[in-house]
Amino acid sequence: MQILGLIAVGLVIGALARLIQPGRQRMSILATMLLGVVGAVIGGLIADWLDVGSITELNFWGFVFALLAAVLLVGIAEGVTAGRNRAVR
Repeated sequence: MQILGLIAVGLVIGALARLIQPGRQRMSILATMLLGVVGAVIGGLIADWLDVGSITELNFWGFVFALLAAVLLVGIAEGVTAGRNRAVR
């Protein structure tokens, strides 16, 4: 059940990260979900490390850190894929 919750939270965080990131992103819903899940895990770890939350619970600071991590990941993913797309054309 926790895996389904992590996927749902990852999808929401990934979608919000894509909305915050300026410009058009050309990535699939699966890539959005995966980046959101990774961002959620990183955000939970940062909140746990700073002792303001836990990776196993959804709280404000964990959500903020997860969203920031996901925005950075979306930007990195777009930079990598944009560079690859320019080289092919």
